[in-house]
Amino acid sequence: MKKIQVLLAEDHTIVRQGLVALLRSEPGIEVVGEASDGVEAVDMAKKLVPDIVLMDIAMRNLNGLEATRKIKKLFPHMKVLVLSMYENEEWIFQILKAGASGYLIKDSAMTDLISAIRAVNQGDSFLSPSISKKVIDEYIRKAEVGGEGRLDDLLSDREREVLQLIAEGNSIPQIASLLCISKKTVEAHKTHIMEKLNIHDKVGLIKYAIRMGLTKV
Repeated sequence: MKKIQVLLAEDHTIVRQGLVALLRSEPGIEVVGEASDGVEAVDMAKKLVPDIVLMDIAMRNLNGLEATRKIKKLFPHMKVLVLSMYENEEWIFQILKAGASGYLIKDSAMTDLISAIRAVNQGDSFLSPSISKKVIDEYIRKAEVGGEGRLDDLLSDREREVLQLIAEGNSIPQIASLLCISKKTVEAHKTHIMEKLNIHDKVGLIKYAIRMGLTKV
């Protein structure tokens, strides 16, 4: 019987190594790769094409939300299971909207993680019991307010990436290098972001990025 191939994306080395050890002791599951940030997760997903990407949310350079969007755009049938310490309703709602098949809180039992991996691999969804009600409540709230403008409605994928990198303290040349675009293009994205959000200073952008869950800085 073919093993479930899992790519693990987690920026904390100790946590990542511990999860790898636990998963490799589980029959029927094979850890095919490890990524330390969202950029690496997307690159490794392209190379390895695993069955499931086990994804942390708050990672530098490219967070788990944006990495999930990129992976699902490239591989619509690849499953993403989020393993996070955050129970923020907006995080959960946005990551599921991006295409994740499940959301598991990090303090869950190992048996829950294995169950989640197997369920997602079979095409089912999986949510930690503690957040199921949060997701339902958030869905109802959004329906009641009639489509409040959210980050994914305002900014493009590239603009969200630039916003995260700005919030993490990267300079324009550093962002250009990380995204393989020109400094002029980065400046243009920054201008468009400020215009769309009606925010006109770096501090305001950082606060907005944190509030919307793009970064934990």
